[in-house]
Amino acid sequence: MKNKDIFARYSRQIFIEEIGLEGQRKIINSKVLVIGAGGLGSPVIQYLTAAGVGTLGVADFDEVELHNLNRQIIHNENSVGNLKVESAEEFVKNLNYQVNFIGIKSKIEESNAEEIISQFDIIVDGSDNFKTRYLVNDVCVKLQKSLVYGSILGFLGQIAIFNHNRSRNLRDIFPEPPFDENLPDCDSLGVLGTLPGIVGSMMADQALKIIMGLPLNINQMTLVDTLSWKFQTIDF
Repeated sequence: MKNKDIFARYSRQIFIEEIGLEGQRKIINSKVLVIGAGGLGSPVIQYLTAAGVGTLGVADFDEVELHNLNRQIIHNENSVGNLKVESAEEFVKNLNYQVNFIGIKSKIEESNAEEIISQFDIIVDGSDNFKTRYLVNDVCVKLQKSLVYGSILGFLGQIAIFNHNRSRNLRDIFPEPPFDENLPDCDSLGVLGTLPGIVGSMMADQALKIIMGLPLNINQMTLVDTLSWKFQTIDF
């Protein structure tokens, strides 16, 4: 893309002193994988697409359901019954045709995780179960991939950057996943639709900062409580 075209589209980012044209080119040349096109994945996909990420991979095997629409903002009523990856691709192409979209219509499992993750520079995990989160974390550690992590429930959210330049990872906080299969989740306790928008936007922000080499708070987790409107960081 020519400089004048880049500037015309991304001028409000380029105007920021810490970004400039060089930072925008880093975004355009980046390869990011978003795991999950649901509540967290939706705002991540939205803002990375708008920012101009050059290659955006999205991995999800679910279909869009009506109850998703209170929070999964890249999908709409016409998407119900379609694969989330296909709906995400349509959204991305309508927002920014210059983004190279790679749809992965399969579940991230031990048999394919390393092959899929190895193709990207940065991984953003918006999955909704502990098995996938720990698998993604472990593969990122093995392949030395920076991982942006997030989780949500009710009014509560968590955001952290793992394994960036050999920083700490998920197992340094919680060495093993919980064994209780009946732990509360969004399906049982719900989630306010705005919460994934807040947390997912923060995850996208962190991913962009990694891409551009901007300062990051490493080995910290941000806790978000939107009911009491409190934000807290803890070191690990």
